Amino acid sequence: MSKKTVNLHISSLEDMGRRFVGAWREAEAGRARKSEHTTFLGLESFTAALSSKRLEILRRLRAAGPSSVRALAALLERDYKSVHRDVDTLIGAGLVTREARGRVSVTWDRVVAEMDLAAA
Repeated sequence: MSKKTVNLHISSLEDMGRRFVGAWREAEAGRARKSEHTTFLGLESFTAALSSKRLEILRRLRAAGPSSVRALAALLERDYKSVHRDVDTLIGAGLVTREARGRVSVTWDRVVAEMDLAAA
């Protein structure tokens, strides 16, 4: 089984557009992608989305598998509302997926972060 990677980029809209066009061409050619990409337009938005508490949520979901937000909050010994807000932010960033039964999960095996210093 191949590993799936999520690539986090701190870069410009132009770079994001080039990645989108590349992905579109791969899809048209029938090639399956083994990675996903999320772009942050600055270091501030990157660090806001990936606080230490949110990184801990990602680690726990990766290790434990799908979970309800309530069970995740109990596991992390944190307030439900705070964990729910953090999970929503991670869903918006494309790092967490909400399953049909309401549980949340991560669908990747590794995260690679890349920063374009000109865009940061």
